[in-house]
Amino acid sequence: MYLEIITPEHKIFENEADAVQLPGKDGLFQVLDNHAPMISTLKKGTVKIDIPDSYKKYNNLSSKIEPDKSNDRVLRLEIDGGVVEVQNNKVIVLAD
Repeated sequence: MYLEIITPEHKIFENEADAVQLPGKDGLFQVLDNHAPMISTLKKGTVKIDIPDSYKKYNNLSSKIEPDKSNDRVLRLEIDGGVVEVQNNKVIVLAD
């Protein structure tokens, strides 16, 4: 699936992802390929991104994204809240 993470300042991430775990208002949830369409609000917490390849292949990672120390195919991003839309294997996160 294709994942975009956008803040009011700029686009933080734009690439393929195998999975994304998000801090929903009612708890953590995960989005995978072919997920049903949905819109959800997000609370302060960590967005966990599972990527197909090592993060070392990405030349332009935002400084706000932290690679996982134990797995080079996992990225983490702290957000203060926001909204996510999932539709047709595209996930758009509008983050604060």
